[in-house]
Formats: sequence, structure tokens, C-alpha cells
Amino acid sequence: MTEAEYKLTRALLERRHRRTEGAFLVQGRKLVNEALRSGWTVRFVVATDEVARAADIPDHLVRIAPPHRLERLGTFEQGNELIAVVDLPRPGTDGPVGDGELVLALDGVADPGNLGTIIRLADWFGVRRIWCAEGSVDPFNPKTVQASMGSVLRVEVFTVRLPDRLARARREGASVYAADMAGASVFEVGLQRPAVLVLGSESHGLSDAVKEQAGVRLRVPGGGGAESLNVAMAATALCMEFERRRQL
Repeated sequence: MTEAEYKLTRALLERRHRRTEGAFLVQGRKLVNEALRSGWTVRFVVATDEVARAADIPDHLVRIAPPHRLERLGTFEQGNELIAVVDLPRPGTDGPVGDGELVLALDGVADPGNLGTIIRLADWFGVRRIWCAEGSVDPFNPKTVQASMGSVLRVEVFTVRLPDRLARARREGASVYAADMAGASVFEVGLQRPAVLVLGSESHGLSDAVKEQAGVRLRVPGGGGAESLNVAMAATALCMEFERRRQL
């Protein structure tokens, strides 16, 4: 591994360098192998000598580094043994909300683990794109990529001016639903597709500008003592109900 490659890999821990360099990090054997199979451009893979010999990585991509250097490059508490530098995708086309489509829209989600989990559940439920409000956490943050368990390679995440994008979605004929503790039970709401499901952060909820674009507010009903669900939990429960209705 050259010094330039080491500096590049270390720089990609920061968002501004990911944008400047047009690349991000994928870590761990499972996700690196998934990246290699995905068709995305992998620049190189950093590994210890032992792991490189055991892993199925094309020789021209392998860069050998000692364990103490890999520990400085990876974000795991321990076991940083395989890290891939992957090109960021080219910006996709955020076209009209399609017939029967469900889009997730996130307002102010700042925790990388929550975003990664939401990307993963979107992949599970067949949601092909997510809109993130400006100022949200970077979908290619290493912790987000890890929490997505590879789903970030399959679900498109767009950073948008969310109130404007929701207004456009309504003009395109989509129903806009917003998760809100004061809303109606999701079991009592007639869910129509195409649809956009908007979720806010647990600490701040939805911004006023986003609330203005929400046609229907809904909640996950519950009878226990917990004060609230985090955004990933709420997204899972609501997506489950959207999927159940779709299959009726």
C-alpha cells in the first residue's frame, strides 16, 4: 500500500473528503465481497497479508497493510482487517413517483446508525429510493454503510430540499403521509399508493415546512409505557403496514 493510498483511505473517514475524492469506505469481509459483486467501481482493497491470502479478491485490487495501520483506517472497535475504497455512484435521476411506488422521506435524521438501518429496511420492503432533507447524515458515512449491511449499494438515497420535493410529489399524484405521535393510527388510515412516507428525527420531529406538505399524519399504535419509538423502529412498523395492505 502506497503512502498516497493510505492517506486517501484515511481521509475518506470524513464527509468533505468523500465528496472531494468521489469515494467511500466499505468494511468487513461480507460487505467488501458484496461491493465486489455489485458492479460498483472498487478502486482497491486494503487487507492484512493473512486476510488477503484467504479472501477471494482480484490480485490487482489488493493492497497489503500491517494490522496497526488498518486499525487507523477502519471504524470497528476491533477487527479492522479488510477495507475497500469504492467510487461514489453517479447522481441518479429522481423522477416522478411511480405507480404503486413507496418512497421514504427523512427529515433531520442525524444518526448514521439509524439511517443505515432505514436503508436496510427499505431494501427489505422493496423501497427503491429515499429522500433525505438537506443537512441529514451522509448515507456514505462508514457507520451508515455498515448499518445498511450492503443495502446502500441497492437503494438510491437523494439529498433534496424536502418541502419542495414533497410538494412536487403531491403534484405528481402521490399521497404524502407523515409519521406523527399525534396522528391517526396507521391501522385506521386508508393507505394509497403511490405514496411518500415522511419520518422525522426522534429528538426534533418534523420541521414546520415539511408538516405543511403532509396530507395525512399517522402513528404506530401502542399500549405500553415507552415514550416513543426511534425513527428506524417507526419506519419498520409503518413499512410493514404498507406492505400488508399491498398484499391484500
